[in-house]
Order: sequence, then C-alpha cells, then structure tokens
Amino acid sequence: MGAVKTKRMPRAVREQQMLDAAVRTFGRRGYMAASMDEIAELAGVSKPLVYLYLNSKEDLFSACIRREATALTEAVRAGVRADAPADRQLWEGLRAFFTHTARYPDGWAVLHLQARTHGEPFASEVAAMRAEIVAFVTQLIAVTARNAHGDPDLPEREVAGLAEALVGAAESLAAWANTTPGVTARQAAATLMNFAWAGLGNLMEGRLWSPPAERPVAQRG
Repeated sequence: MGAVKTKRMPRAVREQQMLDAAVRTFGRRGYMAASMDEIAELAGVSKPLVYLYLNSKEDLFSACIRREATALTEAVRAGVRADAPADRQLWEGLRAFFTHTARYPDGWAVLHLQARTHGEPFASEVAAMRAEIVAFVTQLIAVTARNAHGDPDLPEREVAGLAEALVGAAESLAAWANTTPGVTARQAAATLMNFAWAGLGNLMEGRLWSPPAERPVAQRG
C-alpha cells in the first residue's frame, strides 16, 4: 500500500501561523534581537519557507504591524454603539481598546514600542493606525458635543486636540497596565474614564474652561 498523503495547509493559514510567531518574537525580544531562525522554529516551518512567504525580516515586521494595527482599530470601532449616550460610547471604546491590548500584549508591544523606535517605514505604519483612531475619537467627541449643546461651530482644532490627548493617555495607560500585575482592562478603562470624563462631560454640556487673562509683562527700565 502506498503512503498516505497529508493534506497541505492552505497558504493563508500557514502565513497566519508565521505572523503569530513573529508577533510573539518581535513583541518579547524586540526587532533587532529577533531572528528569522527563532520565528521559523516557533511557527513550525523552515526558515526558507518564511522567506518565500514574507520575503525579508523587514517585510515580515511590516506585515505584523499592519495586521495588529488593523485588528486594534477594528476592535475599537466594533466596541462602540453609535446609538449609545456619549459617556457610554467613550466607555465602550476605552474598554474595547484596553481589552484588546491586554489580550494581545505582544501585538501591542510591536505597535507601541518596537515599530516606533526603528524608523521608516515602520513608524509610518503605526502613525497611520493612530491617525485612524484619533479621527474616530474626534468624530465621536465632535458630533456628541455639538448635538449636546447645539453649537455646530464647536472649534475643530479644540476637538482634535482633546482626541489626541485622550488617545495618547490611553496608549500610555495600556503600556503601564500590561506591565503592572493585577490591573485589568476594565480597571484601566475606568481609570481613564474618570480622568477624562470630568472635562469631556463639561464639554458635552457646553461648559468650557477658559484660562485666566495674562498679566502684562513688566518692562525693564
């Protein structure tokens, strides 16, 4: 009797295995320290097969960034219900963000730490992902705030600045939460919600804080 032929694994499935192994290796060891030999061994394939599928270490790292960035943005968007109240939308978005970054810490390390520290084109990949999230948060804040206090002319720059600050705080808090034992995604989301909502809640009601008038600078004689 002839030998039984094993079914070949589809290319897409095999490639995802390689990306899984690469994300784990890059996330834990860093881009420079990670080796293609280690990635291939973890994926259960030969190193030539990794090169055949993904061309080079640089291309493999770029593919990891794109996959993890897409997964994160989709998770945040999917977590927010458009018909929910403003505070609920923000809470759901933050919870989705922290849940995803806690569930996939290696992927978050690739995006937040590794990709940003190794120059182009990696930094551009992450910047594009971040810009998409900031745009989503900006739109969320702008529409809700304008509807809340009937001001269609709420300054776009002010809203965009709030979104940038909120996303930046979420990124830093996720990095902290992933390295601090016992901090859950829900706790991290609640921490940022309590920090941010006092200001955003006032914005929704049209109560804006204004800086005091500057004192005139005394002229030297």
